[in-house]
This record gives sequence, C-alpha cells and structure tokens, in this order.
Amino acid sequence: MRFDELNDDNYLLFAIKYYENPLAATMEDFQNDMRRFKYIKRLLKKYLVQGSELKYHLILNHLIICFNIFDEGAVPLLFYKIDQEYWSILKTFLLFLNRIPEYPKSGLDDLEIDQEVYDILNSI
Repeated sequence: MRFDELNDDNYLLFAIKYYENPLAATMEDFQNDMRRFKYIKRLLKKYLVQGSELKYHLILNHLIICFNIFDEGAVPLLFYKIDQEYWSILKTFLLFLNRIPEYPKSGLDDLEIDQEVYDILNSI
C-alpha cells in the first residue's frame, strides 16, 4: 500500500507499519500509544485556544515517546492527527527536537514557527 497522503482509510496501516514498541503486546497497547497524538493536540489546544499555560515538558515527553515508537512515521502522523491551526507550534517543537524532515516535499518550509514558544523552549 502506498502512503502518498494520509487519510482516514490508511493512517492506521501507516501507523502499524512504523510501530516499534518492544513492550507492546496487545492491540490495547497500540491504541494507548496512538492516544499520545490526541494528548498532544489537547495540550496545544489548551495553550492556543483556552489561553492556559504551555505545558512544554509534557508535550516534549509525548513527542519523544512518539518518535521512539513510530520513528520516521511520527512526523506524518503528527501532522495528520493534529489540526492545522496548531502546526506552527508543532513545527516549533519539532525544530527544537531537530526532527524536521529533510525531504523536499515535507511542506514545512513555508510554515512559520511560533516565536513565543521558540523562546520558551530555548530557555530550557
């Protein structure tokens, strides 16, 4: 199966293809790991829409775990599962973690970073 563009029909197969968690033994473990994308989205929404404090440590922890278990599949899954209004903040976190894809079709070059979030992350 080709994964030129993730959609509702193929994102789970894409996630399974890249899933590498030696501690996971069941489908429930996989589903728990997939929920991390929802947690990240919720944390970004609380910061951007509701104006609460940015829980950058928690976001970083979830992102690092996503990269550990989905490796190079994590970035496409993040941008598929997280709404476009949060992409600039997400790109800022990926830049901080040095996880911006280098291939030319990533489309991330045109996306601006969130300077406030960038300053917060660089103060760590």
